Formats: sequence, C-alpha cells, structure tokens
Amino acid sequence: MASESHETHEYDVVIIGAGGAGLRAAIEASAAGVKTALICKSLLGKAHTVMAEGGIAAALGNVWPEDNWKVHFRDTMRGGKMLNNWRMAQIHAQESPDRVLELEEWGALFDRTKDGLILQRDFGGHRYARLAHVGDRTGLEMIRTLQQHAVHKGIDVFMECNIQRLLKDGHKIAGAFGYWRESGGFVLFKAKAIVLATGGIGRSWKVTSNSWECTGDGIALALNAGAELIDMEMVQFHPTGMIWPPSVRGLLVTEGVRGDGGTLRNNSGERFMFRYIPEFFKAETADNETEADAWYTDKANNRRTPDLLPRDEVARAINAEAKAGRGSPHGGVFLDIASRRPADYIMKRLPSMYHQFMELAGVDITKEAMEIGPTCHYAMGGVRVDADTTATDVPGLFAAGEVAAGLHGANRLGGNSLSDLVVFGRRAGQYAAAYAKALRAQPLVDAGEVEQVARELLVPLTSHGGDNAYAIHAQLQECMQNNVGLIRVENEMIEALDVIASLKRRLPNVTVAGGRHYNPGWHLALDLQNMLAVSEACTRAALARKESRGGHTRDDFPSTDERFAMVNVVVRARDGELTLSDEPLPEMPDELKALFEEAH
Repeated sequence: MASESHETHEYDVVIIGAGGAGLRAAIEASAAGVKTALICKSLLGKAHTVMAEGGIAAALGNVWPEDNWKVHFRDTMRGGKMLNNWRMAQIHAQESPDRVLELEEWGALFDRTKDGLILQRDFGGHRYARLAHVGDRTGLEMIRTLQQHAVHKGIDVFMECNIQRLLKDGHKIAGAFGYWRESGGFVLFKAKAIVLATGGIGRSWKVTSNSWECTGDGIALALNAGAELIDMEMVQFHPTGMIWPPSVRGLLVTEGVRGDGGTLRNNSGERFMFRYIPEFFKAETADNETEADAWYTDKANNRRTPDLLPRDEVARAINAEAKAGRGSPHGGVFLDIASRRPADYIMKRLPSMYHQFMELAGVDITKEAMEIGPTCHYAMGGVRVDADTTATDVPGLFAAGEVAAGLHGANRLGGNSLSDLVVFGRRAGQYAAAYAKALRAQPLVDAGEVEQVARELLVPLTSHGGDNAYAIHAQLQECMQNNVGLIRVENEMIEALDVIASLKRRLPNVTVAGGRHYNPGWHLALDLQNMLAVSEACTRAALARKESRGGHTRDDFPSTDERFAMVNVVVRARDGELTLSDEPLPEMPDELKALFEEAH
C-alpha cells in the first residue's frame, strides 16, 4: 500500500500555512521571482488569523501623536516581562506602521478618524490607542486583503493538504511530505526552502479559542527536523472567552470590548480589577473607578484602566475572583459594556460580538453583561528563529507568526499578533527566497525515507490495537487543562507527563475504521502525534521554569526569580527524546535599555 506512486511537485519556496504570516511570506517570495507554493491544512481563507478581531498594533500616531516605535517597543518588552528577543521587538515596532499602510494600499478598509486617518483603539498593555481596526473583524479583513493579493499574483495554492514530515538532504531542507485530506493520497513537495506558518497549539487544551487546525503541526515538524524550540512554557490564556452555554465554551470575546469601554465585574457588581494592579504597572494605571472613567472620557491623565492590563494579569485576576466565590453562575465573571456605551455605539464598533452572543447564548450585549472566563488562546513559545531573517538553525527552514517564538516573550499584548504576522511573514518570504536563489541545485530527497514516512502514516488504518483517537484526544485535553493550565504546580505537571507518556504508548494501537478518503478519525490520529509532542515540550519547559512570569504561573513558585529573568528554556529532540537547557537571552544595547529608565 505504501509503495503506490505519490504526487510530486517541485518549488523553490514552499510555505506551510496560509494565515496572515503564510500569505504575506508567499507574496514576498513570489515577488522576489522564485517559484512559490502555499499549502493550507483547511480551505484558503479559513485561517485562525480571522479570530484576531480587535485590531493590528502599530505606532501610526493617528489618535495619539506622541506614540512612536520606541513606546511600542517598550510596551511589548514590558508586556512580555522582558523575556522577549529585543531585536525582534525592535523590528516589529519599527516596521508595523509600514505593513499596516501596505495593507491599506492593497485594499484593506480600516475604520477612520474624523480627519480620514486610520482609527486606532485602546488595548491592554498599550500606553496609547494603537490598534488599527475594522470594527471587530480586523483579522478577517487582513485575510481577505492578503488572500486577494496572493491570488492576484498567481501563487500556487494547495488546499486541504496536511504536511506530516519535513525531508532533509544531509543537514539542509529538501522538501515536505503529506497527504490530501479529501482523497488520502500522498503528496511530495520538493523545495529548496520551507517557511513554517502553521499557527498555534490550543487544541491540546479542553477550553480554547483555537479551531481544529491548531494542533502544533509546525512546532512538531520543526522539532523532528532538528530545529530548536524556546519558551514552550509560555501559553496565553485570554481572559475573556465565552463560558456559557457549554457548546461555545472558550470562544473568543475580543479585547476590543474592554478597549471600547467594557468593564469586568464580579457577582456583586464590583469592578474588581482595581485590587489586582501589579507594582510593575501602578505608576501608570488608574487606582480608582472615578480616575478610570476620566481616562475613558478624555484620557487627560493618560493612566490606563486596570481592565486593560496585560492579558496574563487579567486572566489571573478573573481566576482569583471565581475561586473566592465572587464569580458568575458558571465559573467566570461578567464583562459589561451595556451600561457604559449606547446601543448604536456597540452595534457599530462590535457587530460580531453582538451577533455572537445573541445567536449562540441568547444574550443582548447592548442590554446585559456577558459571562466570560479565561480560555487557552496563544502560544508565545515555539520555533527559535533568527530575529532579522526568521531562519531556524536548520538550513533552508524558516518560521513566522505564532509558530515562531521570541517576539512576545512571556506574554503577548493584544494586537501584536496581527502586526507580527505581516512584519515577520514578509521577512520570512524575503529571506527564504534569497536562500533558495543562492542554492545552485535542488536538494535531493531520499526515496527510502519517503517510503518509510508513508508506511508510518498508514498505521492507524491497518492497526488492530483497538484504541480510539477521539478518546485519547479527550484525555489529553483534560490532562493539559487540569494540570498544565492557567495555574500550575509541580506534582500536577509530573502527573501530566505520566499521562502524556501513557497516551504516546497507546498511539500505535489506535485503530481507525474505514479507508483513506476523507476520514476524520485518521486525520485526528495523525494530528495526535503532533499534539502529544507539543504537550510534552510545554509541560517539561513549565516544570523547568521554577518561577511565575507572564503566561506561566506556578502556584508553588508564585514570584519571579532573577535566575530566570534573562533565560530561555530551550527544547531539542535528540534520539527520540526531548532535552532541555537554560540559555541566556541576547544582550540588549544600551540605547534601548535607556528607554526603560525614562519617566512614564
């Protein structure tokens, strides 16, 4: 069965993933004159980028002329608890405005100020209103714009194609092998360079905003190919996901609700966030409701509301309120914009949120509060890349977007994800094309290795072990949710590793009924290999970091520890086992260090 002929394509640059980063990389590589292919696991346009609703962060200075790249850089570093790669944060802050204006040139229809400039809204952790937006559908508009531009350029697109293995010629990339989700037929892509833009890992948790595609494919592909991972312990739990009814638990509620005036309240109606302002942010955060309301009205004192603290701080505060018995009926808290803004304002600024709650929960957000709670949302960790080129330590392999680590440090600020996609997506396409051009000959693919991978992919269809892929997935999600979630302790994470090891042993016994033609059970069985690998990397890294920082909260080590202040936890795969090491962050130059010594 494995020796059947497989479909073969040959390209200079292959991009795996067709969200914002993948599309922008494909556009740039194609513009450089190399033969480019774009592969997506689902359908073009269904990227998880559309879930980034609130806006794209860039220091345009349209609402606050005082804003500039240095302030954006400082906000990003402070939000990431200084664990960020400083050079990535600098590039991101400097180049984001040009990338937003580029999207506008390509047809993106942003909301406008009275003077006709791109309007910008407030978001957590940003000193100034900085998020360019299209209502609460910004990610969707970005995908629409990039997709139309890519199609216009004639880039080859391969939809519903699931890549399972990266192939190498010696140390360098030679191609990728996978299958068509519809037919089950195998496909080989020969390539000089590959860009990973596969997104996140959230489907390993039970309560998540992530859709079915987010199974950590790119991280597992890179790890198996010999690339390094960093910061895998840093998982962001977005503070505001839907929690009722159960069928929509985890679905994202955009930070734009709070950016446009929404407030968090407990079951007594109290604005509890004033009790949870960390020392790090006290100098610039309103410490009472009157002062916060003045900030919303005219921003005269420029002290942000605590409802817009960075996401890790807000998520922990919501969790604490619920645990103390001050939560909502279903274990979260309330998010209220109805008492703060008129109905027509809400309908204009947050149309998607209005329809989401009305249709899925029967809640009219113009009249009543939303019930919300933390949901697994984003991975700050991922593939280690060079800041300027997005290159991994595997020659010919590049990564951009959520799959790549470094920019966001220990916690990502809202809106930085979309600008990350276009800033580093562009650089990935640029440098992957340059690498491909410099190679004189196409790297060689080992036919024997292709045969071996094909045999491995068919195991679930020929196994008689009797284990069920859906049962294993449910157990993994329960394990990660309970043991490696928002709050972590050593004994629970050790238990998680035992469960993961047990599930890995069961994986070869998974039996899938039916054939290869669009078989969701088979697809899940293969995705589980990636989810288990990523879950183990996350758990081992979380055990190694014996402190609390950003998206990583240890109940047994509740404080930050200077020993980990400037350290990445690096994960490598060696002889089928994961190894970990602590390695220092790159040293920040003095002129950038000085920005953190300036007055607020």
